[in-house]
Amino acid sequence: MTNEAAVPVPLLASVMTLENYRFPSHRLRRQQTDPDRIPLVLVACGSFSPITYLHLRMFENLSAVSDAYKKAGLAEAHHRVRMCELAAEETSSWLMVDPWETLQPDYTPTAKVLDHFEYEINHVLGGILAADGVTRKPVKIMLLAGADLIGTMSTPGVWAEKDLDHILGNFGAMIVERSGTDMEEALANLKQWEDNIHVITQMVQNNVSSTKIRLFLKRDMSVRYLIPQSVIHYIDENRLYTEDGEPKSKDKDKQRATN
Repeated sequence: MTNEAAVPVPLLASVMTLENYRFPSHRLRRQQTDPDRIPLVLVACGSFSPITYLHLRMFENLSAVSDAYKKAGLAEAHHRVRMCELAAEETSSWLMVDPWETLQPDYTPTAKVLDHFEYEINHVLGGILAADGVTRKPVKIMLLAGADLIGTMSTPGVWAEKDLDHILGNFGAMIVERSGTDMEEALANLKQWEDNIHVITQMVQNNVSSTKIRLFLKRDMSVRYLIPQSVIHYIDENRLYTEDGEPKSKDKDKQRATN
C-alpha cells in the first residue's frame, strides 16, 4: 500500500535498536481509494541471507529472523536487514523492512510477528482511513510465504498446532508456488484452514534461493542478475558468505578486466 502523502524521513531499519524502534509506515497508504476493496498488508518472514529477486517478486513487508534462529549460513541480523533495505530502495516503491523481529533477544515465532504487525497497524496507527474520508477501517494482515514454508506447516510435529490455528485461522496466508513443490501435498494436512490459504501461481518459474546464492559466492561465481546490484556491493564490501573472508561477489567480467 503506497503512501502518496508527504511523511517525515523514516529512521533506517538497519540502525534501529530496541530503545529507538519505530514501526516503518512511510510507504503505507493512509486512505482507501476503492471502498469495495479490503485493505491488506502482506508480511514475509524469513532469513533473507541474502535477499534475492525471487523474494522481491513476492513481498510487501519484510521481517527478517533474529540471530537467535541459529540457521546455517545466517549472516548477522544487521547485515540482513541492511541488504533488505538496499533491495527495497533499489527495486520498489512499496516494500518496507521492519527490524523488530531481528531486535528481539530470543527467537520470535511467526504467530507473534503477525501479532506485532496487527498491533502496530490496527491499534497504534488506527487502521486506514476509509474512502469516505471520515470512518476508519482495520487492515487485514496476512502471511506471505513460499510453497516450501507451507509444506513444513503440513508436516506433523514441525509447527505447534496453536500457532498454525492462529496464523492460518486468524490471519491467513498467501502462498507463492515454488519449483519442485507439490502444492496438493503441501496443503494436504491444512484442509481446515483452506478458505484462508490462497495459492499464487508463478507464471514465470524462478528457483533462485538464498542457499544457491551463498554457494555461488563461495565458489567465486557471479550472482549478477540474481540479486540486486546494491546487495552485491554490500556483500562484497562486508566480505559476507565466503570461507576466507575475502570479497568474491563482484561480477566475473569486472574481475577479468582488472587482472
